[in-house]
Amino acid sequence: MKYYLIAGEASGDLHGANLIKAIQAEDQAADFRFWGGDRMAECSGSSPVIHYRNMAFMGFWEVVRNLRTIASYLKKCKEDLLRYRPDVLVLIDYPGFNMRMAAFAKANGIKVAYYIAPQVWAWKKNRVFKLKKTVDELISILPFEKEFFAGFGMQVQYVGHPLLDAIGNKSHWTQQADAEWLEGPPIIALLPGSRKQEVEAVLPLMLGVRKEFPEYRWKVAQAPSLPVEFYQPLLQGMDVELVADKTYPLLSVAHAALVTSGTATLETALFGVPEVVCYKGSAISYRIARALVKIRFISLVNLIVNREMVKELIQQDLTADQLRANLQSILEDSPRARLNEGYQELQKALGGGGASKRAAQIVVALAERG
Repeated sequence: MKYYLIAGEASGDLHGANLIKAIQAEDQAADFRFWGGDRMAECSGSSPVIHYRNMAFMGFWEVVRNLRTIASYLKKCKEDLLRYRPDVLVLIDYPGFNMRMAAFAKANGIKVAYYIAPQVWAWKKNRVFKLKKTVDELISILPFEKEFFAGFGMQVQYVGHPLLDAIGNKSHWTQQADAEWLEGPPIIALLPGSRKQEVEAVLPLMLGVRKEFPEYRWKVAQAPSLPVEFYQPLLQGMDVELVADKTYPLLSVAHAALVTSGTATLETALFGVPEVVCYKGSAISYRIARALVKIRFISLVNLIVNREMVKELIQQDLTADQLRANLQSILEDSPRARLNEGYQELQKALGGGGASKRAAQIVVALAERG
C-alpha cells in the first residue's frame, strides 16, 4: 500500500517516524512519501518532499506574514499528492495546513486518516464539522478528546499517547547520557523550543537567571531543525553547554527543567523532571490568541489533568523574577514531592503504551478498505 504523510513540526516528525515503523510492521510492502523531518526520513529510507523546518511558522502574525509561502507549499503538496496517488493520506497534527489538505484529498477521492486530532476544542470548534466531512478516520491521543468529539456526533479512535512508546524505559536513555552528566553538580535542562522565533524570545530569559543558581550545571537541548550557529550568539559568554541529539538522555538525568510550551512539556513530565513552562510570542499574535483560544492552560501536562500541576509563565508573566522564584520552588523538596505525585496521576490518565501500533492498524485497515 502507498502512504502519504504530512507533518509540519518537530513533534509531528517524532510521531510520524514511530507511525511509519508501526505501519511497516503491519504492511511489509508499505511505500511512503512524506513531508516531515529527519526522523521520518531515517525510518522510511527516503527524503521528505519538504522538510518541516521550512514550514515552522509560529503565531498568528507570523503566519499572516508568510501566507504567500504557505500558499505555494499547499499548491506543491496538492500537485505532489495527485501524482503519487496514495491509498491513504495520513495527516499529523499541523491543522492550519493539514485541514486544507484533508478537504482537497477528499474531493479527489483519496482516503484521509487524521492522526493526532486537531485541537479544535481550544478554538474554532466549528472546524469539527469540516473534519466530519473530510476525514475518514480521526485518531486521538488525548483522553478527553473522545468525549468532546462525541458531543458533535463524530466518532474518534482514541489510541493513547505515542510518547509513552517513544520514551519507554527511562534507564535506556540514562545509559546514553554522557558519562560526565552522571557525576558532579545537578543539571538544569533548558528546552527553549524548536522554532527560531520561540527560541529567540524565550532562551535569553531562561539564561538571564543562570547566575542565580551557580550550584547547578545548565544545558540547552538543541532543536534538530536549528543549526549550532543559530545558538552561538545566544550562548556567548555563558557557562552553558549546548546538547545536540540527546534531549531524552539529558532529561533522564536532569534535576529540573525550563521548558517552552508544546510536546516538550509532556516529555519532561513523563521523565519525572520538575519543570516550569515558558511561553512568549509576538504581542500581536498573543492578543489574537487570547481573543480566540478558550482554554485554561497552555501546557499539555495541565490540559490532560485539567488543573495547574506545573507552573505556566506566559507572555508578560515570563519575567526574570518569576522564573527565578518558580525555578527555586521546584528545586525544593516539598514542591518536588507534590509534582512527583501529580506526574503519576498524569501517567495513569494517558493509559498504557502501544499508541503507534494501534494507530498504524487503523491506517492500514483504511488503506485496504475498498
